[in-house]
Amino acid sequence: MLDKIGIPKHLSWGFLGVMLFMMGDGLEAGWLSPFLIDQGMTVQHTASIFTVYGISLALSSWFSGVCLEAFGAKRTMFMGLLFYIIGTAGFIAFGFETMNYPIMLITYFIKGLGYPLFAYSFLTWVIYRTPKNRLSTAVGWFWIAYCAGMMVLGAWYSSYAIKYFGYINTLWTSIFWACLGAFFALIVNKDKFKKKETTSAKETLNELLKGITIVKKNPRVAAGGVVRIINSLGTYGFPVFLPIHMAEHGIETTVWLQLWGTIFLGNIVFNLVFGFVGDKFGWKNTIIWFGGVGCAVFTVLLYYTPVLANGNIVVTSIVGFIWGGLLAGYVPLGALVPTVAGEDKGAAMSILNLSAGLSSFVAPAIAWAFIGLVGAQGVVWIFGLLYLASAIIVHFIQVPEEDEMRKNTASIAS
Repeated sequence: MLDKIGIPKHLSWGFLGVMLFMMGDGLEAGWLSPFLIDQGMTVQHTASIFTVYGISLALSSWFSGVCLEAFGAKRTMFMGLLFYIIGTAGFIAFGFETMNYPIMLITYFIKGLGYPLFAYSFLTWVIYRTPKNRLSTAVGWFWIAYCAGMMVLGAWYSSYAIKYFGYINTLWTSIFWACLGAFFALIVNKDKFKKKETTSAKETLNELLKGITIVKKNPRVAAGGVVRIINSLGTYGFPVFLPIHMAEHGIETTVWLQLWGTIFLGNIVFNLVFGFVGDKFGWKNTIIWFGGVGCAVFTVLLYYTPVLANGNIVVTSIVGFIWGGLLAGYVPLGALVPTVAGEDKGAAMSILNLSAGLSSFVAPAIAWAFIGLVGAQGVVWIFGLLYLASAIIVHFIQVPEEDEMRKNTASIAS
């Protein structure tokens, strides 16, 4: 049954583990910024915390794929769990409770090293262990698990937990969910990933460096990385300023958390849909029209809807649900980029994972740099234009089949 719907049966427990881990990791994403502002911090301060977090995500994401090949899947994922626990516990105990800004920066940086090593290493595991004709669908299921945990279950859970446990205790429970996810992904999941055999430290280092050198070796992978950065701009940028914008139009923080969960419920539903669509309609077409163009339009609409609808939560939720669904139009990117990379799939995934991490840095950095100049409205338009740019970039990424067609056409012409 699992194989029929596109979930590799031998990795099924790992998908559940990723969902639970990401539920713990993402439960504060929707409310941390407005809470810190309520405690006296500025928007720029909170954006700086998210920006530092994004830097660590980028570093960890970059090497997740090649670390998996060099050290093995479960060992790499366990390292991610350790970083997450140490960073989260330090952030709560020494930074969050006393609002110690420097400590918050350091510990949130450490926390950021965690989930990419855990989740993105599992994604690379899926890439290697799934047949090409089912790859887009399997990647879609990964993003369902990822988003269901981080964006939906985490948001919905925290919307109720903070009422009963308070903000600090809710954060402590995140470690429980992460550990529970690790139990399923690392212990219950029995699938074996055979790491590349290396006979020396030099070979291991060379394997790690592929996560850098492939950008020069294969520009199409680099282009895919840029698109992956743009893909998550709204995901990481909106929580910096959109809750404040929503509150100004009658949608308070706890309602915003439920709205944020609803947005990514749409993402979950369409992660699966666009996984299938990508395998049938074409990876590039799906990314260009649903991902790039669709997100450009609905990114702007999501900002203006609460203004035009006077804070009507139903109308805003509908627009948000569609926006979250269209974000899933980028799902085939996880199949497209490793395919154009040939044998260097691990290195290609490192670039995609790096780009996902960079997005968590770039998005709040854009908000930090421009919100004082053009306001939240201007930042939203910047995001929308960048989504359009991603569609243009994907148009020029040639897959192997297009290369072969181009060569045959040239041969016939000559």
